[in-house]
Amino acid sequence: MTEDSRAVEISNVANVTMHGGAHAWRRRRESVIYALLVLLSLIPILTTFGIIYVLFSQAFAFFMEVPIMEFLMGTKWSPLLIPRSFGVLPLLVGTLLVTVAGMFIAVPVGLGSAIFLSEYASPRARRWLKPLIEILAGIPTVVYGYLALLFITPIIRSIFPQANAFNALSAAIAVGIMIVPMIASLSEDALAAVPSSLREAAYALGANKYEVITKVVVPTASSGIAASFVLGISRAIGETMIVTLAAGATPNLTLNPLESIQTVTAFIVQISLGETPWGSLAYKTIFATGALLFVLTMLMNLLAVRITKSKGRF
Repeated sequence: MTEDSRAVEISNVANVTMHGGAHAWRRRRESVIYALLVLLSLIPILTTFGIIYVLFSQAFAFFMEVPIMEFLMGTKWSPLLIPRSFGVLPLLVGTLLVTVAGMFIAVPVGLGSAIFLSEYASPRARRWLKPLIEILAGIPTVVYGYLALLFITPIIRSIFPQANAFNALSAAIAVGIMIVPMIASLSEDALAAVPSSLREAAYALGANKYEVITKVVVPTASSGIAASFVLGISRAIGETMIVTLAAGATPNLTLNPLESIQTVTAFIVQISLGETPWGSLAYKTIFATGALLFVLTMLMNLLAVRITKSKGRF
């Protein structure tokens, strides 16, 4: 073997060794990245299971002392005063009253904003208006609570003098305003995802803009719009500061929005102030009502996922 051929062979061996080392390093680096990503993805899952364990383990201890049917069907809620009553219906009805009334405000305003941004606004106007609407989502809920207490409530009492200083309607209006950005943004995304070919086909058949929107665009995007409504309901059910400040602290079984009520989240805030002895039955009501709230919001989120997956495939 000549010296030239030997040098070429040594060079080839060196290149193979170098490339093999580079490939091995690349595989090790990808393995580390993969393990890190798996770990990061497990964190929210483990957190969720941790929340479920804490909530339901303490709720189970509560239901060992209070029958679950008494809790779900009872019409009087008084866990701190003797004689004690643990019927959660007043809290549940108060929560649903604020949620439903808030959705009567959020749905038309949010959907109307979404239709305007998607179908009528120019691209320049959309670039300005959509961020301005979404700014509402960044306002702390305590600000909405004080808005309801100091601005909305006086207007309501000037129109309805019989309204209480703390009432469900004031909280519902503030909750509805708070939900508008979520419904508007998600609905606008669903409307924008409708293919332009469907609009053009409708125009070619002689439909005007209103007919295209109401008979083609909105029905096609109905699954995404419905999912935004359900997520808005879930957000309203879990709202805390607005109802704590504006709706009152009276577990009142009523459908009159002008009366003071108490929601599930407002009760949790009241009990969590530190005056309730740890481990007492009143303390355990936090976890029983929290578990109920968790189940309600989880069902709403699952319904939103089901609606999104079942329709709206273009």
